[in-house]
Amino acid sequence: MKRFMDIFLGLILLAILSPLLLIVSLIIKVDSRGPALFTQRRIGRNNKEFVFYKFRTMRTDAPNVATHLLKDPQSYITPFGSFLRKTSIDELPQLLNIIKGDMTFIGPRPALYNQYDLIDLRTKCGVHTLRPGVSGWAQVNGRDCLEISEKVYFDCYYLENHSLTLDIKIILYTFLKVLKADGIQEGARNPNMVEKRESAM
Repeated sequence: MKRFMDIFLGLILLAILSPLLLIVSLIIKVDSRGPALFTQRRIGRNNKEFVFYKFRTMRTDAPNVATHLLKDPQSYITPFGSFLRKTSIDELPQLLNIIKGDMTFIGPRPALYNQYDLIDLRTKCGVHTLRPGVSGWAQVNGRDCLEISEKVYFDCYYLENHSLTLDIKIILYTFLKVLKADGIQEGARNPNMVEKRESAM
């Protein structure tokens, strides 16, 4: 049933938001040189790797290193990219991941392929059996500000308690977090938050 709802709602939202997606794509192209979308290698259900979509928010000349290793990450974020990150509009292309079956609306946030500590801890407690989500329990309880151990704690809670009621609660909290741009850290220096620079598609 959840998979059916993912496809059904994903297609409806994609149709409704298609004008916005087109406008955002055009602004990104005008705002900075490079493609509107970028892809990342992420870890999905049962630790299967998949291609993850987002709107590009960084310049194409950003060094190909982990974000936390950049001396001044903010300097690589485009003017429009900063707005996209604060409003979470950069996440909208993940509707394609949902329709494809890589992701669901609510679930643990997909790890990067090189976040080995996070992948290992999730595997040990069984979180890897869940389909990753656009938003999740860890997202609404700290987002970028959480250490890996804290993320896994909230992921495990969701694994043991996930239900329609909890999903609705997370959706409501997500809207509140997005409105307040809460929990976002641009260029976090935490060494546990190993994230590769966006690779343009």
